[in-house]
Amino acid sequence: MTETGGRPDGLPPTATDRQPVLQLRGISKRFGAVQALSAVDFEVYAGEVVALVGDNGAGKSTLIKVMAGIYIPDEGEIWFEGKHVPVHGPRDSAALGIATVYQDLALSDNLDVVANLYLGREELSSPLPLLSEERMEQRAREVLKTLDVKIPNPRNPVAALSGGQRQSVAVARSVMWKAKVVLLDEPTAALGVQQTKQVLELVLRLRHQGLGVIVISHNLANVFEVADRIIVMRLGRRVGTFNRAESSEQAVVGAITGAEFGKFKPQE
Repeated sequence: MTETGGRPDGLPPTATDRQPVLQLRGISKRFGAVQALSAVDFEVYAGEVVALVGDNGAGKSTLIKVMAGIYIPDEGEIWFEGKHVPVHGPRDSAALGIATVYQDLALSDNLDVVANLYLGREELSSPLPLLSEERMEQRAREVLKTLDVKIPNPRNPVAALSGGQRQSVAVARSVMWKAKVVLLDEPTAALGVQQTKQVLELVLRLRHQGLGVIVISHNLANVFEVADRIIVMRLGRRVGTFNRAESSEQAVVGAITGAEFGKFKPQE
């Protein structure tokens, strides 16, 4: 695979002796006459934020859906914690510890925060089949506190929350079930400045807790605030890998558009 920026192997300088928590090798996916992905390699390490960027139609969402088990690749392999793993659907992906937060968040506005965190995983009291509300609320408060998500009352309906709080609830739900990798699809889209700041801080907290975090975003300013590495997709291929601390937005834009770098020097 030839790339316009970054190291040939796509790894950050400090990660050559580490094992990716999630790795994709030679992933290809076709929809009829459209080749959505062509021999794409991808890797994310524990305690790392990787931003996946590219223009519309670059293949970002398709690649994320392969990781999430929604799309089955035509070719290629998925490796998790050093082992080749079969992923035949979303349940397989979730069982590995891969959690996905899509743009629509999949929250139920009429339910409170606790109910949304436990949606589909409610705990029952014994011997009667009743919801263990007290235990669920206690666990919900613990998770929100761990992530420093500021929601005064988790019994408030989700409909009453701000955009940033809603995004935080969706992320909290993903990590509540022992996720090791979190996929975030445009997590700051349509958020205000303060709400965006809250979500970016949450992304950094996930990294500090040792999770691998993958962020799809069109906002390069946000990407440069939180990402350790930036992987660029174009026309279904991985065409650039940048160490954020040693790169510029102009260089990343050059890889996205396919322009020559000229005066912008890519990583060695």
